[in-house]
Amino acid sequence: MRDVLKNLIDGMSEAWVKVGKYWRVPCKSAITQARQRLGAKVISDLFHQLVRPMATTETLGAFLNGLRIVVIDGTCFDVPDSEENARVFGRPGSRPGTVAAFPKVRLVILVEAGTHIIFDAIIVSISYGRTSTSV
Repeated sequence: MRDVLKNLIDGMSEAWVKVGKYWRVPCKSAITQARQRLGAKVISDLFHQLVRPMATTETLGAFLNGLRIVVIDGTCFDVPDSEENARVFGRPGSRPGTVAAFPKVRLVILVEAGTHIIFDAIIVSISYGRTSTSV
């Protein structure tokens, strides 16, 4: 995120560069803290307002017989070990008498094949299949 922000600022017009003389790229933790202050709903709403499939009929590999080619993909990952995450996401199964070290979530994404743009995503509990949040 820090590198993306730096590249955005570097690519701005000269008027913005003058303002940028006094502006410094924030550290990674500052970006994370700002995102946390905004909250998940704001980020989710922004994602859904802005992100759309972008391919045209001329985009190589984007359409087949007039239909847009979309790929579904997913992965699972650990989330920080907190009571709130355990309550929301649950913990995966483990050997009898033991508890998994971290709550785990599944991320499922829809990707436009021609452009590789992720245009929808959802995070669900791996333990119970409950929907937890939509990106």
